[in-house]
Amino acid sequence: MKVCIVAEGCYPYTVGGVSSWVDSMIKLFPNVEFVLMTIVSDREQRGKFVYELPENLTAVYEVYLQDLDWDYSKKKGQRARLHREEYLALRSIILNRDVNWEPLFKLFNNNKISTDEILMGRDFLRLATECYNLKFPQIPFSDFLWTLRSIYLPLFLVMRAELPEADLYHCVATGYAGVLGSMAKYFHGCGLLISEHGIYTREREEELIKATWVKEMYKNIWIEQFRKMSNLAYEEADIVTSLYERARVLQTEIGCPEEKTIVTPNGIDVERFSNLPGKTAEDKGVVNIGAMLRVTPIKDVKSMIQAFYYAKQQAPNIKLWIMGSWDEESEYAEECFQLVEDLKVADVVFTGQVNVADYLGRMDMTILTSISEGQPLSVLESYAAHKPVIATDVGCCRELIYGDDMDDFGPAGILTHIMNLDEMADAIVELAKNTKLRLEMGENGYRRVKANFQKEQMKNTYQKIYMDFAEKLNVPWETPDEGR
Repeated sequence: MKVCIVAEGCYPYTVGGVSSWVDSMIKLFPNVEFVLMTIVSDREQRGKFVYELPENLTAVYEVYLQDLDWDYSKKKGQRARLHREEYLALRSIILNRDVNWEPLFKLFNNNKISTDEILMGRDFLRLATECYNLKFPQIPFSDFLWTLRSIYLPLFLVMRAELPEADLYHCVATGYAGVLGSMAKYFHGCGLLISEHGIYTREREEELIKATWVKEMYKNIWIEQFRKMSNLAYEEADIVTSLYERARVLQTEIGCPEEKTIVTPNGIDVERFSNLPGKTAEDKGVVNIGAMLRVTPIKDVKSMIQAFYYAKQQAPNIKLWIMGSWDEESEYAEECFQLVEDLKVADVVFTGQVNVADYLGRMDMTILTSISEGQPLSVLESYAAHKPVIATDVGCCRELIYGDDMDDFGPAGILTHIMNLDEMADAIVELAKNTKLRLEMGENGYRRVKANFQKEQMKNTYQKIYMDFAEKLNVPWETPDEGR
């Protein structure tokens, strides 16, 4: 069986989170040949992999959201205008009226017209004018036109990508990845599996609402475009997975047919976090707090630093270890470094990218202050190391900390509201001053992860999904000991 994984903005360029999940999935099935389509911003990221690629990952196709696309018509005498069916399909997507994707799939797949020709051509100008007159006559037309071009440039570039043949396209989001998976299903007749770790549409909506680079009047146009792409993926997918029940319900509320949805929790190698190196002489009398994350705005590291500052006034023996890379959002990282200096708060350590297993045994608790998550692996890893967690009420964190119908193990940490510095600081102080509570919560978390979130459980779930696709598509399924 051959599986094409389609990922956006993660594997194999960044570590942790979804990237770790993709790497783990490929390694869990050595009997499956994987290829990877990975969507990144531009060619500056080309080949900058931070993972050693598994042997059964046989090819990587990079797709760029910003790129050059040459004018084909002048070189080859080809057309620069759209046929009527193509024009009407483009009109349907721009005006958001029963989008007809198939003519657009064919238009971009045959490479006979460039994105530049379309976006700068008379047909696009005519459609932009129609959309403007119907919906946005109160704003400057030139601004509107260039906004529309900036929205459709990345989509059209993605749709021009080479689509490797595979038995199954496994997209790790809707959005641009879902568009590629839908195109592959149309052209290759393959299966289509969508695995959402967060709800793509909602995450983009949250980002756009907070964004300063998009003018307020244009935010809804961007949001609508992401919704259209996600709706396409939901319509074309054979199966759509989510990490927890609330996410599955949300998928159905925003348009995914309920019969396609299933819950597939994350799983980790719990044994990897047994017998970790413990505290050192340097840690004597210190309560260590670990934050295993990339230093990016979505992790809201600034709120974490401020909450730590306030907590340290009541618990001066605490120390914060921020364990993760800061290259992805270097400007934001610099703001975090500066915040530490401005507050003059001691005992904040930025380790950079490390093997968390080398540090986690020294921690007394971990903290996650994200404004958006799915089912964070860092929480599961903390539990595997018997450490309690302070986390914001995002994604699956409530279920992970307090449990749900799956168990009655008890609280494994403290939940706070997003950006609530008082709650975060109070939680840090409470756990810092109560060793017995920390140990009890750490054990509750360990029992929860052992019972419900082990890698073998995740493997069994996806193995059944993959085998069902193989049977449906009449593709041989080799067991690992028969493998290639």
